[in-house]
Amino acid sequence: MQTLLGHLSLVQEAASLRDGTAGPADAVRRCCDRIDAIDSRVRAFVPEPERRARLLAAARELVAGPRDVAGRPALYGIPVGVKDIVHVDGLPTRAGATLPPEVLGGAQATVVDRLRAAGALIAGKTVTAEFAVTAPGPTRNPHNLAHTPGGSSSGSAAAVAAGMVPLAIGTQTIGSVIRPAAYCGVVGFKPTYGRIPIDGVIPNAVSFDTLGCYATDVAGVALAASVLCDGWRGAAAGTGADAGAGAAPGAAGRPVLGVPVGPYLERADAVALRAFAEQRELLRAAGYAVREVPVMDDFAEIVEQLFTMNRYEVARAHAEWFARFGDRYRPETAAAVREGQPIGDADYEAARIRRAAFRARLAADAEAAGIDLWISPSATGPAPADLTTTGASVMCLPWSNAGLPSVSLPAGRASSGLPLGLQLVGGAGADEALLDAAAGIEGALREGGR
Repeated sequence: MQTLLGHLSLVQEAASLRDGTAGPADAVRRCCDRIDAIDSRVRAFVPEPERRARLLAAARELVAGPRDVAGRPALYGIPVGVKDIVHVDGLPTRAGATLPPEVLGGAQATVVDRLRAAGALIAGKTVTAEFAVTAPGPTRNPHNLAHTPGGSSSGSAAAVAAGMVPLAIGTQTIGSVIRPAAYCGVVGFKPTYGRIPIDGVIPNAVSFDTLGCYATDVAGVALAASVLCDGWRGAAAGTGADAGAGAAPGAAGRPVLGVPVGPYLERADAVALRAFAEQRELLRAAGYAVREVPVMDDFAEIVEQLFTMNRYEVARAHAEWFARFGDRYRPETAAAVREGQPIGDADYEAARIRRAAFRARLAADAEAAGIDLWISPSATGPAPADLTTTGASVMCLPWSNAGLPSVSLPAGRASSGLPLGLQLVGGAGADEALLDAAAGIEGALREGGR
């Protein structure tokens, strides 16, 4: 039986392309061969009949450039999937919708400029839930085609999990990078809000929308982050204050991990909570200090505050399009727009004030507890066997509300064989420290899983 899973190490692929062991045309052929072989079943990419010819032409143009191997940029020749709400010159943006593509068009996104400046080749547009809200696209989970890959960055996560590309770009408003990473068994990274410019991306809710990426390991997302994020400072020297909490590092320089106990954590299902308990014990055994911290006892009010802001912003982002093409919107997206229309400016501003207070309180709780990173399940459980949903985003909700950087690591499997994820959350602006710590935790999880 043909496997739908694949493992392409971005770091290894990039190294072989930069040193000339392989050429961009080789990378293009591998990518297109894999897409041709399995994407009719996984459906991670928006169909593009001339994909191979376009990419081979781009590879030839890249090779015709400067020939100094030592000067090749970080992502030289790497095929990258880009979520189909991100504008790419030469490729239409459809956003998973049936609106005329010319209505949705716009200038190429800065994130794509940065990819291309780093030598990457755009493998194509990856499937998104309609307008990155909740109406799922056609993508299937490569681990089991009857299960959702998550959303809204469904195609990006599935494309990496299936070995079609070593790197893909997604976006997260609430849980749209972290949850698909968990469901598809790959590493997903959502930077601090605003760390990657969001221009050239169709908005969902502008106070939350954040670009992120997928790879098969932490080293891969760290390589991508060094190209995509503003002011990247390289690998962190340590944790502690750099991780945003002001705490001293734990044993052997390891970060102190905080478990956010209370009504937030109780939203996870029994499968996720059992796995999370095992992960905590494994990390303790590896020498990490793990502390339980009671937080967010008003979690229901936090959820309400976020959705007040979210729905208000969705309605405003779509005001013109919805007035003209409302009958073309899918029911889930139309419902989100209509929910936001009656929310007034005063209620929205009150929600913004409450969010600012929540952010300050969460940072103070972390500092008082002496923790460097929060840890939690990446999702409420494994991917549901339901292609009409993208799953629940609630495990990502408070961290997205606070604008904090987060990463999902593959962390075991449910009895069904579907992957589970462990979510790590750092301090605002401390993305480098988060990924530095995540690499160590990734190693501990792998070692403990043997």
